[in-house]
Parts: sequence; C-alpha cells; structure tokens
Amino acid sequence: PIVCAAPWRPLSSATWFAGFRQRRDNKRPVTGTLWAQYALYNRLANETLYAACADLSEAERRRDLGAFFRSVHGTLNHLLLGDRIWMTRFEGGSHPSTDLGAVLHEQFEALRAARREMDGRIETFFAALPPGFLSRALRYVNNSGFDSDDPVEVILPHFFNHQTHHRAQIHTMLSQLGRDPPVLDLHRVLRPDPRP
Repeated sequence: PIVCAAPWRPLSSATWFAGFRQRRDNKRPVTGTLWAQYALYNRLANETLYAACADLSEAERRRDLGAFFRSVHGTLNHLLLGDRIWMTRFEGGSHPSTDLGAVLHEQFEALRAARREMDGRIETFFAALPPGFLSRALRYVNNSGFDSDDPVEVILPHFFNHQTHHRAQIHTMLSQLGRDPPVLDLHRVLRPDPRP
C-alpha cells in the first residue's frame, strides 16, 4: 500500500505561490502542482466555510433545508465521509461501503477538528504524490456494490469537484438561513488581494 508518512504542516498560499513562481521562472515542468493547489484551496475554503457555519445555532445547522443531505450538518458530515473514502483509496487501502448520509460526528467542534485533520491529510498527500500515482487506475467497490476501475486522471477531478459541489450547497443553505455566505471563489481564496 501507498503510505503518506510526512507530517502535515499547513502550506500558506504565499508559500505555494512562491514555489510556483520559482518553478515557472525556472521553466521546469511540474507534476502534481495543480492538485497541490486544489488541496490548498480545499483547506482554505473549508476553513472559511466552517468559520461561517460556527456562527449558526445548533438548530440552524441541523435544520432540514431540502438539500440532498438535508442540513448544513448533514452535508458537512457527507463531505468528510467522501474525503475519507477517497483518501483511503488513494493511499492504497479500501474503505467499506457506508451510508453516504452517515453522521460521523454529532458535535460541530468534533466535526470541525476532524475536517482540519482530513484537510491536512489531503494537503500532505498532494504535496508529494507517490511515484506513478497520476498514471494509475483505482479499483474499488463503490457504495452501490459495483466493482469499479477508474483512472486517477478521472477520479482526481471528481474528488475536488465533489468538495466544491457540496460546499456550494452549504453556501446556499447559509443564504436560506439569512446569513451572508463567504466568498469561496478559488482565485479569491488563494489570492484575496489581487493587486500587483
């Protein structure tokens, strides 16, 4: 199995962009840089979203607003579960099929801590992809019980798009709850101040 042994350290957007500029200026091809950027964006967007959700009451976080996973709380749990499933597969393991609406953490602060840990795991993995990872395929049994074999080049866009898709649902639910949702556009999360 592929194991990511490096300890997690948050990578600031300034650090990432400094490295990007150096690689660009040196005109060296970079493998996996886009995925590391998405991993950084994922962490920063989640931090921003969780900060907004922390201002909700417990009743507001659990209110059924008609979303696929019903509430802010249900959707945050689903996002964590989806990431847990895919990261386990990326790291060479298998994850049992589970109810995709499972509540992994009842308490918001426990859910937030687990999210931070998962985002660190994602960022560490994509900062130093295992050799050959981008050209391999993943074989797994999906949650419907189907044996699947998908190339990583298809799964990685799905992985990051899935996160964005459900963050957008939470963004909408914040509006439904009468709150101002935060800016989550990738370019403004990574570069809050675009001035030269």
